[in-house]
This record gives sequence, structure tokens and C-alpha cells, in this order.
Amino acid sequence: MSGQPASSYAALTGGVVRDEREAAIRRIAHRKHRAFRIYASLAALITTLVLSAAACSSPRAPTPVIPPDTPAGAQLRWLIAAMAHLPLSDAQVRAHFDAGVLALGSPAELNQGLQAVTDAKLVSVKVGEPSTVAAIVSAGGAVPRARITLTVDSRGLIGVLGISPAIAGPVPATWAGVDAALRSVAPQVRLLVANASNGSCQPVHGIDPATAAPIGSVFKLYVLDALGNAVAAGKVGWDQPLTVTAQLKSFPSGVLQNDPDGTQISVLDAAAKMISITDNTAADMLINLVGRSWVEAALTTTGMANPSLNRPFLTTRETFILALEQWPALAKRYLAANEAGRRALLANTVDRLPLPDVAAMRALSTPRDIDSLGPAASASDLCRAYASLATLTRRPGLSPIGQVLSLNDDGLDLDPAQWKTTWYKGGGGPGLLALAYLATTQTGQSYVVTVLAENKSQPIDGATATPIILSAIKGAFTLAAGR
Repeated sequence: MSGQPASSYAALTGGVVRDEREAAIRRIAHRKHRAFRIYASLAALITTLVLSAAACSSPRAPTPVIPPDTPAGAQLRWLIAAMAHLPLSDAQVRAHFDAGVLALGSPAELNQGLQAVTDAKLVSVKVGEPSTVAAIVSAGGAVPRARITLTVDSRGLIGVLGISPAIAGPVPATWAGVDAALRSVAPQVRLLVANASNGSCQPVHGIDPATAAPIGSVFKLYVLDALGNAVAAGKVGWDQPLTVTAQLKSFPSGVLQNDPDGTQISVLDAAAKMISITDNTAADMLINLVGRSWVEAALTTTGMANPSLNRPFLTTRETFILALEQWPALAKRYLAANEAGRRALLANTVDRLPLPDVAAMRALSTPRDIDSLGPAASASDLCRAYASLATLTRRPGLSPIGQVLSLNDDGLDLDPAQWKTTWYKGGGGPGLLALAYLATTQTGQSYVVTVLAENKSQPIDGATATPIILSAIKGAFTLAAGR
């Protein structure tokens, strides 16, 4: 349940906050709840530092871009300096990366991944929260410009590191160009472009938008919807503390699985991590909090065409156990059972099993029942989920929904002169990539663009495919808003 294949160091994450969100987060910070006070510190951290030689009329050297004075910023500062002297030693890797990252790959593999951005120079830095930073760098290697995203755990060690191309060529200027770009990344692609300004989805353009497909971590939109309804009902509070326990820990992506048992975070912080860095443990903690039945209800209330595809609604921990434990016997037992039988198997067997060692995730480097074990939805379903969340965020006390959805745009970078907010959730794994956006123009028109790419026979190279998809999505937003 991650934005990229679980075995890759290039799991794309975020935590990016646009400058126009600063005032909104500052308003949240005035509340007296502890969870909201966390965001008070963020207002001072939201920084966008852009270095542009073309804009400099003075002969003086341009002001250098400096990482923020945060735990994530400190690790970014170290990483940029260290990449000028590769390879990293084993001691350096152990000193700066948490055990979860090291379990997924050796120091040699990490060094190989860093070769693409040797001699990196910071071009811009965007900060979402103290634990996350995203940067654009110029590089002397094969990739002239790259995007680095970095998230640290509670001890300040790097728990998530993503490196991807920041530029993927020209943005398509026609619908045919959008379609051609998307079809180049996978054998099966679904697309919906829709106007969602009035609380419903009015299609503008699409490729097979009604057919359900694997969505990976985009399922977390439904957890967020259920959470919003639980807050509205008085069942849950944003500042309510949650406790990290061994029984709720899952595999990456995310960092909470590396925190000691007993660590407490707020519901708001868990929601922010679930969406912005697609933290699987945060998602499972929230599912446990509101109850599986509330998330399953959200499938129906948001308008999913075939909610039975996702009942029972699996936690990420359950999905990983089914995909790894006693493979393929346990998964076959689960898939052969009816809904009642599946619920019984979860309660009596799956939920009693320990989580396999994180190194076992290497077995998930190729597609493994992605169209039956994992969550599924159509592009149209996801548009309706966004419409539901947009309605919720306008209700009293539910504005944090919009805030957490705005934390990370995965590098889409729509023109702020035309677009005032961007919501994003992505997902992926071996053989699938899913990117779902809702963006609102300065004039108040909202559009949804959702792309679901699937290859049942082999992994999709996210480092190559994601920038192409982002270019197509940017073109789709421009075309839709310019009609």
C-alpha cells in the first residue's frame, strides 16, 4: 500500500504545502487543542525558496537555497552534501536511515539509487511539516533536474526517501496527447476528467472511467471520509490521542511503524501522515479507531458503484499478511470464501498472525493478485469520493480534511495564478500506479483528474511513468479549465 513498489527506495511521498495554505493553517493553529497547536509551528515552517538565475538582474551571486531548520531539513542538508562524495559508507547509512529503510535494501542499493543525482544543487525547497521536506535539485548525473522527497521518523532518521525526475517533457495540449501519454505507461489505463464544482462529477473526458481497477493507497480517501463523518457525529475528535501498538503496525510506506510501541500522536497528525506520506500504520490506526463498518459505509455513501469489491475492507496489515504469509495458500482460502467466510478468516486467522519481517516485502517486487487482494475502484468512483470529501470539508469542524489533502501535490505544481488549491492522493505497487487529484481554480471551479494504470504481468517503472502521468494530468487540468 504505497505510492510505488514496496521494494523500491523511490517510493514517492510528499508533505508539500503550497504557500497559499499558510493562512489557512495559521487559522487552525489558533485553536487551543494540542493537535492544532502542532500546526501552529508549521505556519512558520512553510517556506518556498526558489533560485532563478534568469530572474536576477544584479551581478551579485544569487542567494543560496537553504534547507529549513527542521529534523527533515537537517537530513536533507546532510544528504545533499553527502551526494557529492558517494558512495556512502555503511556507517553513514546506519547513522542517517532508520531500520525499516535498511531492511528494504542494502547500502549498495541505496548508493546505486543516489548516483542519478550526484553533484546535486538545491533549486527549491518546500516544507509541509517538521518531518517532511521536498526539494527540486539540479544534478550533474543522467537526470538534469530531480525531485527529492524525504521524511524522518520520531528519532530524526530518514524513514522515506524518494528520488524522481522533476521534468517529463512537454505538457500535452490536446486530449489526444493526454491519452497517448497515459497509454504509453501501461497496457491498461483508466482516466476521468470531470467538473466537480457543484458536489457531483460532470465528465469532461475519459478512458474507460467506469471500470474498477486496483487503486493502492488511494483507498485512504475512504478512510478519511469515514473519519470526517465520525468527527461530525462526535465519535472522534481531531485532537484525540492515538497510541502506536505492535498490533496496529504495518509495513511502509510511512514512518509510524518505526516508532516505539506506546508512542502517541493525535488523530489529526495520523490523518496528515496517512494522506501526505501515505503512512500505512496511520491508516490502520484510523480504521481501528472508527471501525471497519464506518469505512465500508463510506464506500456506499460516497457513491461507489460496486462496494462489494472492497468488503470486507482490509487494513494494510491484513493485505500484507495475505500477500506474504503462507503464500499462496492463505490468499487462496480468502479469495475462495464468501463475505462472511472472509470476515471469519480475518478474525480467526489473519488478525492473529504476526506481521512478517519487513525484508519479506522483497517478495512483492512483481504483481501478486493485485486485481483481487488489494482495494479497487473506478476513476468515476474516486471522483465521487472527492466530491464527498469536498462537501464534508465545508461543514463546521471538518476543514482539516481539506488541509491534509492539500499537504502534498506529488510535484504536479499547477500554476498558482490559475489554481488556488490542489488535493492529491496517490497509490501504487508492483503492476499499478494510481494518481487522483482535485484542483480548484482562483474563480472557484473544481476539477478532478484521476488516472489508474495497471500491468498485471510486470511492475510499472514508477520513476519513468510517474513524470509522464503528471505531465498528462497537468495537461488535462489545463484543457478542462480552458473549455
